[in-house]
Parts: sequence; C-alpha cells; structure tokens
Amino acid sequence: MRYLGLLGGMSWESTAEYYRLLNRGVARRLGGLHSASLIIHSVDFAGVAALQAAGEWDLAGALLADAAAGLERAGAAGLLLCTNTMHYVSDTIERAVSIPLLHIVDPTGRAMQAAGVQRAALLGTRYTMELPFWRHRLEDRFDIDLIVPVAEDRAAVHRVIYEELCRGRILGESQALFGAIMGRLADAGADAIILGCTEITLLVSDRDTPLPVFDTTALHADAAIDFAIASESAAV
Repeated sequence: MRYLGLLGGMSWESTAEYYRLLNRGVARRLGGLHSASLIIHSVDFAGVAALQAAGEWDLAGALLADAAAGLERAGAAGLLLCTNTMHYVSDTIERAVSIPLLHIVDPTGRAMQAAGVQRAALLGTRYTMELPFWRHRLEDRFDIDLIVPVAEDRAAVHRVIYEELCRGRILGESQALFGAIMGRLADAGADAIILGCTEITLLVSDRDTPLPVFDTTALHADAAIDFAIASESAAV
C-alpha cells in the first residue's frame, strides 16, 4: 500500500473526518486489520485563515508547498489536500513536489458526469464559491455548469463554516438554513448539490434536500484509497 500525505488542519475537524473515511475505507476494501498508510502535516489554521482573509494567497501557497515537500521527503507517494478552498493554490503545491496531488474537483466531477449532472450548485467558503478555480476545472474537464447561491446566502454559508463547523459546532438552525439555501438553488435550476467545503458534510447530507448530493470529502477520500491500494489490488 502506498503512503498518502495529508495536508490537513484546514480545519482539523474535517481532517479528522478524512482520517476516519480513509481508514474505514481501506478496512472495507482489504478486510481484516488493514488500515490506511498515512503521513499527516496538520497546519495551524489560524495563520492560514488570516492569509486567506488578507488575500495573501501566494504566502499561503508557499506555506503549503513547503509542507507538501516535507511529506514527499517523509515517504508520501501521493498528496491529499484536505480542504476545498486551498485548492486555489494547488498549482503552487504541485510545482514543489514530484508526486501527484489528487485534486478534489476530479473525483467529484467524474461522479457527477457518470450521474448525468449538467448544472450543479456549489456550497463552500466564500473563496471557493467566488474564485474561479472550482468552476473552471469542472467546466473544462467535465462540461458541467456551476451555479452558486446569491450573495446573502453565500455570506451565510461562509459564516457557518468559519464560526461553527471549523470549531466543531453543529447547530440545528444552521442545518435548516442550509436546507433552505439548497431549496433556493434547486429553484434556480440546479440538478445537484456539491458539498464543496470539507466541513459541510458534518452538517448536511442528502436527507436535507431532494436533489442528489455530491460530498467532496467522501469522494476525495475514496479516490485516494484507489490510489493508495492500486498495487494491492493488482497483486490480488
């Protein structure tokens, strides 16, 4: 089994979910006492969040690129960036290493393409919803249109992520709020919902909307397991 290098801590709440999904997934696939081979670099999110808010993306990218290089030196065969937002600097990270970065948009795009999705709604941080990196990769590689909530709803989603979910607070009223926002996105023509923040899966699921839900955290982890156990599967 190949080692996965996890760039985590953004926030640690979702990194813990990655750890659970990866280990349970490997155990389910390989059986017995198998678990995932992982190397984790968990950053202090306060510093990264401050760089995000200040628009200092180059500095944030350099920080994560240095961490990624350290994971490669430690023996990682592939990288998992355990956050949607920081994929904005994925090119900077990729330039710092010779191992693959398993991009979070790709498994989500493949799953939606297989399901026949044509117009998906993206929920995430303000940066993920408003910066072009998610939209461009999804449209260019998978020919799927992307819509986002209106400005007031984008602000509400962003607030819940940073003030609640990243701090481990799961509130019923926020679940209801997200349900209402997803309803408005359905009315706007979305035929699927993307949980495009790795913390949102802690709050809502496909039970909260009649639309099909694509959980980037779960899909990303599953693709990483494919990568990690490819040599194991070939040997069977």
